[in-house]
Amino acid sequence: MTEARSFSYSNLFASNAPISTRSENPHAKYDFAVAYPDPDTLPLNELIDSLRTAIDREGRDLAYYPSPAGLPSLRQLVSEKLLRDRAIDVSADEIVLTSGSGEAILMLIQALTNPGDVVLTEEYVYSGTLRQMKLFGSDVRSVSCDEEGLIPDALESVISKAESENKTIKYLYTIPSFQNPLGWTMSLDRRKKILGITREHGIPILEDDCYVDLRFEGDPITSIHSLDDTGQVMYVGSFSKIVAPGMRLGYLVAPQEVRERAISFKAGAANQFAALAVQEYLGSNLYSHIDDHNQALRIKRDAMVSALGENFGSAAEWTNPQGGLYIWMTMPAGTDLAAFQQQAFNEGVGYQNGTMFSPEGNGANCARLCFGHPDPTTITDGITELAHIMERHGILK
Repeated sequence: MTEARSFSYSNLFASNAPISTRSENPHAKYDFAVAYPDPDTLPLNELIDSLRTAIDREGRDLAYYPSPAGLPSLRQLVSEKLLRDRAIDVSADEIVLTSGSGEAILMLIQALTNPGDVVLTEEYVYSGTLRQMKLFGSDVRSVSCDEEGLIPDALESVISKAESENKTIKYLYTIPSFQNPLGWTMSLDRRKKILGITREHGIPILEDDCYVDLRFEGDPITSIHSLDDTGQVMYVGSFSKIVAPGMRLGYLVAPQEVRERAISFKAGAANQFAALAVQEYLGSNLYSHIDDHNQALRIKRDAMVSALGENFGSAAEWTNPQGGLYIWMTMPAGTDLAAFQQQAFNEGVGYQNGTMFSPEGNGANCARLCFGHPDPTTITDGITELAHIMERHGILK
């Protein structure tokens, strides 16, 4: 009997299909690496009750495949929320529900990008989006930032260089509110200037506003989308940060010609079961839940800032964001937090180093610290332990 040989796919994979090293996220004892929410803030019982009410009313409709754009009543809620909170006046028909904001961004990347096209981002950008951009062959170029956001002169310089190379710039991707990982919020003046520069050069903007609801101090700043009346700005938002990441619900707003292209890359409608629960719950609890959630986040932010001051003193610098989930810590040049990350994890503290967020691989002396999941006492203990680990290994002196 001939011995069967294993079938080989080695010559069949797509040219842009890398081998994934991603698996279930491991957790350190003190986990500041991933932006999980606090499980105590999840409205679990309320979601169950809301789902039961929605199923009693609309459950039989689950027998049908839903609209590719998603549950109409949830899209209507998004339409009303965007008008109230972000001064974005769009109808429910101009909104597409997605499996988290990540799917919305991926749809736009696929619809707009050819290999070699230039994409502009902040100098440090969410690693998941950066990975998606590079997967589809984008030439990702970063723009320097300060505490107000993207620096206009730096943006002009990066654009001019790409144009001098006869490169096509497809869009500017920005997280203007509580930027991931840097934590700042772009000022209104800066938003206007960035919009003006990109308009002059014919470059659309992809505005990722998935953290905007997580403001616990200061005054809201209107969306870039609201400053534009030409269709230049595409907009992405999410329920993951105000309800639960596991619900996997986000949304996309874009001109019709863009939506029609982007939705062709969508595997199917957003989960109707989850959408029913979220729509029913947020229909009457949206702002009270956000307020409760943000009060808890502020206490955690304060705990982390205080612990960093007590344990790192003048040996590092860090941001003090008015919202969001992240603090960006910078240590002196030459400190290699990238090489040290695994050692710190092995000894009980998780963080993500700056190179993971840089298109050029910069930021080895920086770290993103997430304060959303641990309670304040755990945050204090964890930052203290991180300092002790660094001291033992000569990183912190």
